[in-house]
Amino acid sequence: MDKIHFPGETIGIIGGGQLGQMMAQSAKEKGFKVIVLDPTSNSPAGQVSDEQIIADYGDLGAILKLAKDCDLITYEFENVDAETIGKAKYYCDIPQGTKALIVTQNRIREKTFLAENDFPVANHAIVHSVKDLETAIDKVGYPSILKTVEGGYDGKGQMILNSNSFDEDDAEELLSYGPCILEEKIDLWKEVSVVISANVNGEHSVFPVIENEHRDNILHTSSCPADIRPETDAECISIARKIASDLELVGTMCIEFFISKDHQVFVNEIAPRPHNSGHLTIEACNVSQFDTHILGICGWPMPQVVQFKPAIMVNLLGQHLGNAKKQIITHSEWYFHDYGKEEALFNRKMGHITILSDDVKYAKQQIKENSLWDI
Repeated sequence: MDKIHFPGETIGIIGGGQLGQMMAQSAKEKGFKVIVLDPTSNSPAGQVSDEQIIADYGDLGAILKLAKDCDLITYEFENVDAETIGKAKYYCDIPQGTKALIVTQNRIREKTFLAENDFPVANHAIVHSVKDLETAIDKVGYPSILKTVEGGYDGKGQMILNSNSFDEDDAEELLSYGPCILEEKIDLWKEVSVVISANVNGEHSVFPVIENEHRDNILHTSSCPADIRPETDAECISIARKIASDLELVGTMCIEFFISKDHQVFVNEIAPRPHNSGHLTIEACNVSQFDTHILGICGWPMPQVVQFKPAIMVNLLGQHLGNAKKQIITHSEWYFHDYGKEEALFNRKMGHITILSDDVKYAKQQIKENSLWDI
């Protein structure tokens, strides 16, 4: 059912978080109606949409109702059941299909796809038991990271192995959730990401490479353009284009990369949706990652991305939001985003701030010196 969708039609979004919220805002700007499906009432996306269906993501009846009420459906996260999406396509258009979804929601399938298509990945091995882990360590070596195959985000669902003294009980706990994957820990210099969008005709909009810094395994800042070698920048963009083509991308995708201290590039993960690191595109570019997502799934032409000014984005977690609001009146340079979540939990992403600056290093230093983010 590949076709062009026009203003006045209805887009369904599975997932009511901040990504769904910003998708919905872009869709509304373009004249679409939006219905969101999410189990939480008054979800961030529901607040800016025409309607919200309150139901679990695995509720087939609710998904089919969404499909019957919409002209097309998209999703804001990758843990959507592909079989359910396959059934929904009989009632409305699913421009993204399920190929990218199926590959990326399981780390074994993702690593297999990358390795078989000759994309650069860290040395890795599949682990089913603690006994398997010993064999995997012989192959991968130390230091390495044991990760669950499905789920896991912001450092959850993984453990670092630095030597033979690792805790077998912790490993057993991870393996109790199912197979895991052991990955070589790269001698890391920087982490970067490329956000890329496409329509059904294979036209791409590619955003400049974004540099990411984490705190406690949670993304803290993203800045663009990334401070990396031109040849490394070009390599990341080239790999992102090839991955997007091979996965038949429609909509927005983010590819995360590790860059080693000797400037080798490794693909870390693929997210088949807009990404936290791409939030700065809202103010920094002529189109945002959410705009290009809506353009892509609706079959509209894909624009060339132009970055107006260097930018840095910093996340606001639950422990930051209250004090950040108090500082708004003293920071005219802040583009402040509050996602509207009702409960500000510790380490929960509640909003973000974007700063446009010709001196990104200075802007980063100002953030570092602001005690707001030390809480």
